[in-house]
Amino acid sequence: MLQTSSLPVNQYVMQKVNGQVSAQEKEQLILRYYDLVKYIALRLVSRLPNNVQVDDLFNAGIIGLIDAIDKFDVSQGIQFETYAKIRVRGAMLDEIRSMDWIPRSLRQKSNELERTCLALEQKLGSHPSDEVIAAELGISVKDYFRLLDEIKGISLMPEDIHDTLVENSGGSSLSSESEELFEKTYQQEIKVHLTDAIKTLAEKEQLVLSLYYYEELTMKEIGVVLGYTESRISQIHTKAILRLRTRLSRKLKKDDLPEFLKTGEVGI
Repeated sequence: MLQTSSLPVNQYVMQKVNGQVSAQEKEQLILRYYDLVKYIALRLVSRLPNNVQVDDLFNAGIIGLIDAIDKFDVSQGIQFETYAKIRVRGAMLDEIRSMDWIPRSLRQKSNELERTCLALEQKLGSHPSDEVIAAELGISVKDYFRLLDEIKGISLMPEDIHDTLVENSGGSSLSSESEELFEKTYQQEIKVHLTDAIKTLAEKEQLVLSLYYYEELTMKEIGVVLGYTESRISQIHTKAILRLRTRLSRKLKKDDLPEFLKTGEVGI
């Protein structure tokens, strides 16, 4: 069993400032945050399909941790652990994106479910129940829950916008001032729409999102708190994300994106 190092983080910070961090001390710091990387990997994999392996995320997270150790800048005024979490999670998300882990068949099922929910919501004036959605899809409620398990991990953003941003995210990291201004404005618009959409969710769904994203509990831990199985919590989470995605798809349109995001031509 791996033992975490007793190397004080403050000692590491001071040594890094003075350019005196040894390879051994870096290794000690990796061991110190081993459990943190593992925890983040387990949180992410709990809402992804079974073909995504936790070991792949963990390995990517370790690379992210090493990157954090090498690039940490104390002058930025951020705690090392906070910075490390960002780099570790970012490395894992990059690994997930590189996998293309959602088969075309699941994308089609996800899109069909989104369109069905949107049509029913417009028809009924409120979000339909599980039974109504299942009936509209022509499947049993049990099969509907199985479908939710299959598509867990879907993007919150509407697919056309999500695909455009992912496809064109590999351009130059240098952007014009107008492009940076748009990005900030667009993010703020998403936050406003997202806040409004969250208010329309059922209390249980809001609670699951809060415990997962703000309290940083795992699906299993949330299940213990609320008295549900891990699988049921995952289904509630997926339904909540699907509802939010449906609401956002009515507010955010690909045509509203600027040309440099639609084409991938990033200004310098």
